[in-house]
Amino acid sequence: MHNYQLFTVTILITLSIISSEKLSSNNMGNIAGSNNNTILPVNTTFKLPANIPVWPKGDGFASGIIDLGGLKVSQISTFNKVWTTQEGGPDNLGATFFEPTGIPEGFFMLGSYSQPNNKPFFGFVLVAKDDSSTGALLKKPIDYTLVYTSNSTKIKQDKDGYVWLPTPPEGYKALGHVVTNTPHKPSLDKIMCVRSDFTEQCETYSWIWGPQKSEDDKGFNVHSIRPTNRGIKAQGVLVGTFLAHVGATTTSTIPLSCLKTSNINNFSSSMPNLPQINALVQAYAPIMYLHPDEKYQPCSTNWFFSNGGLLYHKGEESKPVAIEPNGSNLPQLGSNDGTYWLDLPSDKTNHDRVKKGDFKTCQAYIHVKPMFGGTFTDLAMWVFYPFNGPGTAKLGLISKVPLGKIGEHVGDWEHVTLRISNFNGWLWNIYFSQHSKGQWVDASMAEFQNGNKPVAYSSLNGHALYPKAGLVLQGTGDIGIRNDTAKSNMVVEFGVGYEIVAAGEYLEKEIVVEPPWLNYFREWGPKINYDVKEELEKLEKVFPLLKELQDILPSELLGEEGPTGPKVKNNWGGDES
Repeated sequence: MHNYQLFTVTILITLSIISSEKLSSNNMGNIAGSNNNTILPVNTTFKLPANIPVWPKGDGFASGIIDLGGLKVSQISTFNKVWTTQEGGPDNLGATFFEPTGIPEGFFMLGSYSQPNNKPFFGFVLVAKDDSSTGALLKKPIDYTLVYTSNSTKIKQDKDGYVWLPTPPEGYKALGHVVTNTPHKPSLDKIMCVRSDFTEQCETYSWIWGPQKSEDDKGFNVHSIRPTNRGIKAQGVLVGTFLAHVGATTTSTIPLSCLKTSNINNFSSSMPNLPQINALVQAYAPIMYLHPDEKYQPCSTNWFFSNGGLLYHKGEESKPVAIEPNGSNLPQLGSNDGTYWLDLPSDKTNHDRVKKGDFKTCQAYIHVKPMFGGTFTDLAMWVFYPFNGPGTAKLGLISKVPLGKIGEHVGDWEHVTLRISNFNGWLWNIYFSQHSKGQWVDASMAEFQNGNKPVAYSSLNGHALYPKAGLVLQGTGDIGIRNDTAKSNMVVEFGVGYEIVAAGEYLEKEIVVEPPWLNYFREWGPKINYDVKEELEKLEKVFPLLKELQDILPSELLGEEGPTGPKVKNNWGGDES
């Protein structure tokens, strides 16, 4: 089995204080720092609940190596542990720093890996091999600069740590740090720098560690980094390394870069083919629970259209048009100019019935997206609700305050996105849409059911999606908008009856045919026809604390954003928020 397919680590207990400790999934739970006997989450290696299937045959997908245009890269998830802190960082549990091991012959390290100790061990870095005709894509650094040492810092740690920044030769960029547990500079053979034309600007992302108990822009911090420009046509490649820095950073001051593929027109070489996409859906498609009290269920677009959904045209409001089951008579493309909109049936009986939806007809509509220069595949899985219910607030000791009409609108699209490695077919991250934003969750922090299927919880009335059941409060302190989730017997399996509606960024249009409703770029519901400010003022007379909510209400609750379809959303062609 190749190293890129493994997600295990090995422990080598040694008496030498200068050697690294190897981690192992067999006994990582026994590792603890010398100053702290607490068993940290990072001491457990995350593994998906079920074995990864053998993927159908194809070209480069899950082959272990991706060619960026002469520079070949492989994904490494086996590491030596170099240095561990037991405080600071998220949850004040510290962080652990690693270097990749088991690197394939001819490949070289581009940087070390680090993650917070409050999560199970789960990560990767890329290693690279120069396979070009010139042989000049990789070069050794010419020196190192010591960015940080913990030897004079009063923190709990297993030993002193030293973080080094490589000095690249002219025309080359460093992509990561080297971490040691001795004060001696690393060997110049330890790491490689990459020629500038194969690199791209990066930005800091999630906080990994700082010696204080909370993130401080003025102090020393460690952040993960990612390409600044991300989307279906972006060339930046995620390396998996981190940035160690003192004080705030901007993209122009970050001394590290990300990789870049030169194969912008050949993402398909590493992307899954149609049989592989279907296999990925069957392996990882989420299971969504509606709240037990949910009145406004999802449904298929076909059910909504066939049960009386109407198309309205500005100036001809008295003559709405019934919509064909596949949406073939909807206006195509154009812009959301307010001239067309959809609505529920006009007669009261059907209006109220269709408004409630029918979860048993619900389908997941899947958009397959190349990400990070074709090194990852995003499966964005969309579901439709005919109606979004009213919001509910928590105001201090008053746990549930109905917000009247605020939050109600016709048409609601929500989605879960699965981010899958094209090196091996591993599920790495899951995105849960939440009103106008959302949340990325590592696979190691997700709840799974029926094998490797992540669980999603749809919030009561508002349908925001969350990885865990319970109450999520949008607000400050104990004042905010309630997002209540719980298990029920209303379950939607995204892998049953799904439809792949788009993969045109790399598959031929004849292979995946887009349904007509996908290219309807207008609103899926009429504009809100009530005065939100007036509604709030009515409620404030009874609940004065409600005034504190106005600045934090999601935009769709205020009627500032019309309900548009998936292809109009920014994340259709870009990354998730």
